[in-house]
Amino acid sequence: MATRFSAAVLPLLLGFLLLQGAPSRAADADTVAVGRPLSGRQRLVSRRGKFALGFFQPAESSQNWYLGIWYNQISKHTTVWVANRDTPVSDPASSQLSISSDGNMVLLDDRAKSPVLWSTGVASGGSTVGLLLDTGNLVLADASNTSAVLWQSFDHFGDTWLPGGKLGRNKRTGEVTRLFAWKGYDDPAPGVFALELDPNGTSQYLLNWNGSMEYWTSGNWTGDGFTGVPELTAYSKYPNSKYKFGYVDGVDESYFFYDVKDEAVVTRFLVDVTGQIKFLTWVESAGQWILFWSQPKAQCDVYALCGAFAACVENELPSCRCLRGFRERRPLAWLQGDHAEGCVRDTALQQCTMREAKNDDGFYAMPDVRLPSDARGVVSAASARDCELACIGECSCTAYSYNGSCWLWHGGLINLQDTSSTGTGGGSGTILIRLAASEFTSQGRTKTLIIALVIVAAAVAAVTVAILVSVFVLRRRRVKAQRRVVEGSLMAFTYRDMQSVTNNFSDKLGGGSFGSVFKGSLPDAAVTLVAVKKLEGVRQGEKQFRAEVSTIGTIQHVNLIRLLGFCSEGTRRLLVYEHMPNGSLDRHLFGSGPSPGHGVLSWETRYQIALGIARGLDYLHDKCRDCIIHCDIKPENILLDDAFAVKVADFGLAKLMGRDISRVLTTMRGTVGYLAPEWITGTAITAKADVFSYGMLLFEIVSGRRNVEQRPDGTVDFFPSTAASRLLDGDVKSTVDRRLDGDADSGEVERACKVACWCVQDEEGARPSMGTVVQALEGLVEVSMPPVPRMLKVLGDPANYVKFFSGLPST
Repeated sequence: MATRFSAAVLPLLLGFLLLQGAPSRAADADTVAVGRPLSGRQRLVSRRGKFALGFFQPAESSQNWYLGIWYNQISKHTTVWVANRDTPVSDPASSQLSISSDGNMVLLDDRAKSPVLWSTGVASGGSTVGLLLDTGNLVLADASNTSAVLWQSFDHFGDTWLPGGKLGRNKRTGEVTRLFAWKGYDDPAPGVFALELDPNGTSQYLLNWNGSMEYWTSGNWTGDGFTGVPELTAYSKYPNSKYKFGYVDGVDESYFFYDVKDEAVVTRFLVDVTGQIKFLTWVESAGQWILFWSQPKAQCDVYALCGAFAACVENELPSCRCLRGFRERRPLAWLQGDHAEGCVRDTALQQCTMREAKNDDGFYAMPDVRLPSDARGVVSAASARDCELACIGECSCTAYSYNGSCWLWHGGLINLQDTSSTGTGGGSGTILIRLAASEFTSQGRTKTLIIALVIVAAAVAAVTVAILVSVFVLRRRRVKAQRRVVEGSLMAFTYRDMQSVTNNFSDKLGGGSFGSVFKGSLPDAAVTLVAVKKLEGVRQGEKQFRAEVSTIGTIQHVNLIRLLGFCSEGTRRLLVYEHMPNGSLDRHLFGSGPSPGHGVLSWETRYQIALGIARGLDYLHDKCRDCIIHCDIKPENILLDDAFAVKVADFGLAKLMGRDISRVLTTMRGTVGYLAPEWITGTAITAKADVFSYGMLLFEIVSGRRNVEQRPDGTVDFFPSTAASRLLDGDVKSTVDRRLDGDADSGEVERACKVACWCVQDEEGARPSMGTVVQALEGLVEVSMPPVPRMLKVLGDPANYVKFFSGLPST
């Protein structure tokens, strides 16, 4: 059974990518034959010039040479396949790729002890040739019939999977094709990270470390997609898409494949040195590869990413840090982003034979870490002191942890994650790492004093917190009921608190799809003015609601509204946010006159607002541990602080409401006019629904008017259709808010209109990611002229607009 589906499933494949490939050169020879070997600086070039094969060095500082295939028409050397990954040559002049007497294609090195460094290893028994195809596939074929392929590089991947290749399993032979990451950015030898179809026979793909530890899975294929990758969902309704991406489960083989029909688009799928799967597209105008999709999304979810004695820190660069008392094993590789070798001690531990007489080793306490999973329990240790002594008594013990049970670690500590800045749970605790006595100050060399300092610090912190809480409670006379801090810094309020804070909900700020918002005041608090949202129609139980609120409360970004607390009492659910003095964006865009106390928003301010919204959504979609789909992007949900900096509000509320956003629900109350077609047609919802809504919002930011307005004759004017037409006519300046009197950067206006049109494409896969939108608005990615979406053409007719939206849920 074969299932094929459109690349609409790959977020970020499409978007602003009408790339201009370099014109093909007169093709060099693309064939290796008997008597016609390849050596030195010679190279093969595929017939249309897309790929080249020859000897290369992976880095300027490298002394090693490898035989490989790379892209021939882009400005950055990028290797996609290497023959001799484990056996480099020192001089390409003494090496050659040739056809041997037995018909195999072989790599020979005259200076090596064993002259055959690499071979195709097939029994041909006839005359053969080696041929480099325009797909990047190197094949060994019958010399008289090159379509009779005896061996191909597409059956022996390196770290890169090219369009047309099959990543899967031969059911008859049991052979599995794998992607192996490079060992380092300057070393193409197979590394520890690999991607493969489950060798046990299921239809899921696995990322593993060192051939054993599986740290990511796609989930099984269901016929429509992979259960663990919701964005990879079948869209067979788009047969004319330029991209095909699918899974085949046949009698003889099972495999994953993808194809790119537009030859101007250059893509690559690889397992990176970082242990992540990455899908990249080349953007010639930027001179670099642009990342469009990666898994696992959280870098620290990659097993042993930072090597031994280092901790992974999410959303920071560099993502790995050596522990106290350790330094980088390979500093240069570390600076290049390759941390696999980990860290080594600054000072060696006391020799084991000397410890019986006296042991001055100390322990450094590192709190808020995800503990490694390879610990050994010590049942006899009944206290932290017993646990410490158990570690000291074993020469190979490098760390311990005690949380009622004693756990010891031996050898290099791997897979540590510093969770202090992320608030992630799941195995977090304190680990005590063994260091040499010289790593501690003279006042702190003894373990007794270290423990005492920890105890004193904890006691002082506890007393300080207790005093502050007591003072806060005593001075808080208007709010008599107690508030409790939960899950970090979130405050838990009672409903009576909320009545007092909002003066019985007397000052309404506005309302939206999820409920009404009221102004409030917290006396004697760090944040005095607040906005209290009364949620309507919440379906979740108390425990689940609190869990979801706690998750949202940990999300921190300069362009996302800050959640301060919540109330969950009976059927009442309220959220407390920081108050934004300049209110929501709609009052500044659509007011009949200037905003109270302010003039008309300048173009510069509008552009920064658009960029801020994009950055906030990019964070929600791709930087959070789990993708958060907003589901209701509109001007009313974009708030502005006193400096007109953007704060996206109401994020995560679709999840709080207990909705299943993987399908359309009749109770969904996203706002008509901003809803993506998926909501209406019943297609699965992904982050691209937010991209569509953002595009509609961007049109309104440019024009300063609602996208839908009624004309004097009673018909409807749909502005996005007008803007798309003017964009094609080269008249984008006329789309700008008339109140600005033409005072706008024409280049930015054109860029914004192009981005908006790309965002509202009919096919989900044709829309860019918010990360790409950010890069486009920042000018880092060249934005090509978008096609006018079918929807905009249809809704350009006022009569069709009424028909299209009739019967939809009300806002």
